[in-house]
Amino acid sequence: MSPIKVTEKILFVDDEPNILESYTRVLRKNFAVDTALGGERALELLAENGPYAVVISDLRMPGLDGITLLSRVKDDWPDTVRIMLTGYADVDSAVSAVNEGAVFRFLTKPCEPETLVRALVAGIKQYRLVTAEKELLEQTLSGSIRIMTDALSMVNPDAFGRVSRVIRHVKEIVRILEIEQDWAYETATMLSQLGCLTLPRDIVRRAIKGRSLSEEEAALFQSHPSLAAEMVLRIPRMEGVSEIIAYQEKHFDGQGYPADERKEEGIPLGSRILKVLLDFDVLVQSGESKAKAMAELNGRRGWYDPAVLTALDMILGDEVRYEQEETTIYGLQPGMILHQDVVSLRTGRRLLGEGQELSESLISSLVNYNRAYGVRQPIKVIVPLRRKA
Repeated sequence: MSPIKVTEKILFVDDEPNILESYTRVLRKNFAVDTALGGERALELLAENGPYAVVISDLRMPGLDGITLLSRVKDDWPDTVRIMLTGYADVDSAVSAVNEGAVFRFLTKPCEPETLVRALVAGIKQYRLVTAEKELLEQTLSGSIRIMTDALSMVNPDAFGRVSRVIRHVKEIVRILEIEQDWAYETATMLSQLGCLTLPRDIVRRAIKGRSLSEEEAALFQSHPSLAAEMVLRIPRMEGVSEIIAYQEKHFDGQGYPADERKEEGIPLGSRILKVLLDFDVLVQSGESKAKAMAELNGRRGWYDPAVLTALDMILGDEVRYEQEETTIYGLQPGMILHQDVVSLRTGRRLLGEGQELSESLISSLVNYNRAYGVRQPIKVIVPLRRKA
């Protein structure tokens, strides 16, 4: 037996207790081993104690068989490496296990301890590779998104403020609709206005506030989703996010931009959410009350996904009340919402736009700017009453 010691957890699944006991005896000195008597118990342990680096399952078990179990593992715990161990080494079973369960190894009973250990070590190496790559991707994405949103906040505060207002409702709608992979929806929202970096600030400001644009200006503003989608598409594995951004102005009935045949559920759900929230934001920024803005959206037949409209209506019904305050730069707190533009004392340049929700990093940046150049004060903010309780 190899002198290795592995900390990642391994789950063995079989319907024979004596076989599970033998696995534990042979491997417990080198591996962190859990056992499950049958497929149903395996799912319980995965939910309670997961994630596991490797799940190794018998093929033929009463109730939930090995192929069905590993298919479930693939869907619910995709990083977990899956190994099939069986005494029925027929070709059809092997093909089904590989195709349906995306099995990493297919071993036959009886399996020599050395062979089993080699398979487990290879499985754990694969698990480490997958999780390390995932962590690197997440860090790379996080850094890329931060750079791009920081650039947007500096170059076009109006567009960045729009993102900050909308993102709060995106998170709530994702929760209400019980959507998985919420990171894609939030990321698409954060990057949805990136195309505004290339547009004149005056055009963006008037469009966001619902003011009139010339035909040429409207066409220019209409191009910003495709510009943003092209930028995001250059980041590896961001195809889905790019697609959400590209279709953010598409009507539910298929009208709007881009002009293609996609409609209803054929439009990405993230795009349907953005369409509702961005249009709602324009109405509110133009001076409409939230109730009137909601009524306006409901009156636009065919524009929006009814499920998303219903979710927004639920959010507005439960929304906390706010109170207006004036404070100095040092009285700002995360969660406060600007009720006016924040302006440089020296140059009069707008630093952050009205409606921007403040975060710790934004407040820190304002404090540093104030020390160097000065910020016009006091600053009007809107504070959730729950913060004051």
